[in-house]
Amino acid sequence: MATTKWAIDPVHSHISFKVKHLMISTVSGHFHNFHVEAETEDEDFMTAKAVFTAETASVHTGNEERDRHLRSPDFFDDHRFPQIKFVPTKYVSVDNDGSYNITGDLTIRDVTKSVEFGVEFGGVVKDPWGNTRAGFTISGKINRKDFGLNWSALTEAGGLVVSDDVKVLAEIELVKQA
Repeated sequence: MATTKWAIDPVHSHISFKVKHLMISTVSGHFHNFHVEAETEDEDFMTAKAVFTAETASVHTGNEERDRHLRSPDFFDDHRFPQIKFVPTKYVSVDNDGSYNITGDLTIRDVTKSVEFGVEFGGVVKDPWGNTRAGFTISGKINRKDFGLNWSALTEAGGLVVSDDVKVLAEIELVKQA
């Protein structure tokens, strides 16, 4: 079998997160700068060896004050821990439509934990310019405190200002490398 290398198309990919604020609304954010490299046997993504990284300094929520707080030592501490990293370790098919679960090592603030995400495989196509592309929707949930993102505050009524649970959503488009 031939080894196939893939690289991210950042123009058609997006890495985002959602977290409850005051437990009554949701704040969304994303990372501007991220990178994915993958290597497969032919075009079989169940064999993929991949590495995903996101630059913590590129976090963006639409509010500069909140973004500075997220980059601070209270959260990502981007000067000491400039990257988030995910390395898949196991793929399990969940049905015949290309959906599967991906388990891997997620590292945030030098804390590495095994996490699982759901993956919807969109397929492989040739674009109008002759490039081969593969698409994925990845979703899941992590507990931020598992990774040392411990900042917390309580409202007057005793509720959390920021939820511990963070929803992760990624739309990934990879391009086959020559």
